[in-house]
Amino acid sequence: MLHFKDPSKLRTKKIVFEAVYPAQDSGTLEQLKELSSKRVNVESINENNSITDAIAREMSGGLTSQCEQDIQKLELYLPLLENLVQHVDLIGDDPLVIRWTSDLKIRWTSVLSSSFFFNLMGPRFFQIDNLRFELGIVLFLYGAMLREWASQLLVTDLVQSATLFRKAAGVYSYLAHEVLPSLEGALTPEGPPEATSSVSSVMSFICLAEAQIVTIMKAEEKRSADGLLAKLHYGVVQLFDEATDFFSTAARECKDISPSLMDYISFSKGVHELRSYKYMAQALKTDGQIGTAIGLLQHALNNVQKNVGGMESWRTVMKQDIDTVIELLRKYKHENEFVWHEKVPFDDHLPLLQGKKIATCIPYRPERWERTLALKI
Repeated sequence: MLHFKDPSKLRTKKIVFEAVYPAQDSGTLEQLKELSSKRVNVESINENNSITDAIAREMSGGLTSQCEQDIQKLELYLPLLENLVQHVDLIGDDPLVIRWTSDLKIRWTSVLSSSFFFNLMGPRFFQIDNLRFELGIVLFLYGAMLREWASQLLVTDLVQSATLFRKAAGVYSYLAHEVLPSLEGALTPEGPPEATSSVSSVMSFICLAEAQIVTIMKAEEKRSADGLLAKLHYGVVQLFDEATDFFSTAARECKDISPSLMDYISFSKGVHELRSYKYMAQALKTDGQIGTAIGLLQHALNNVQKNVGGMESWRTVMKQDIDTVIELLRKYKHENEFVWHEKVPFDDHLPLLQGKKIATCIPYRPERWERTLALKI
């Protein structure tokens, strides 16, 4: 699987809730302080921390993975934040509340904007004076961390990896449909792409495609039929196609969206389309249709993107897949020349790839600690 970890690199500036929202009673003050305390841990994500691995492990209750530790920080903060968002929503039209929220100075970087890669003065922080911005970006980072942990588990636990990709897809789907639409009025085309529903939809379909890739890896281990593997690989292509559609919307809404996200989608589509052709050709060869198999492999190589940009690791994977198909084509041609003598059909007479999409979201169910907050209005 190709790796693209940029979405997990988000950073933020400090917020002290109790310094901005005036508490009417001691209970509310304590809750605001707890909220700030939990956010301090979120603020440490992607920062250079001086604490040792042993201390970090002890603070997290024994978690050894940095990803797991960061996920725990987000999961402890989110229920408190959800509670605050609901209470502020009830009184959000009050000018005082609007001013208090502005005084929070909610600021986050954007890792999916072009300026993230070319800003020599350090990362640019975007400020949007809306608690939904805070909730949205924290959820975006949560989905990214689940996705990153899933990537790390690819070598040890394919079942857990697929589950985490599906959970991340559910987080992004919830974000796109339940959280970010209400933020649209506060956004401008120059704003962070992560705050738009369309980008969260892109990420949701990317995570579903990655979950299906893991499922394919498991199926390949079990030596599943070539015909099924061909359909599963093309199902990945179809999921990336859906991500592409939402990226087109995002590109119209965001002036500064980085092309790297689309590069990842395009590269991944190319890899899995080529693999789908390979498995389909192998299935046809097994069925005695070596001429058609040769035609498919030639068609795949004629259409594959050989000279593309992207990361070096992506190009390496693509080259390996191309070399595999070239060798398979050479083998089939040799066998056909000396044994079968079948006619090789042209493009218009070749069978079309068929897809099978089996990956689904695990729905995100937000937790909210039911605590009453009393602010001085």
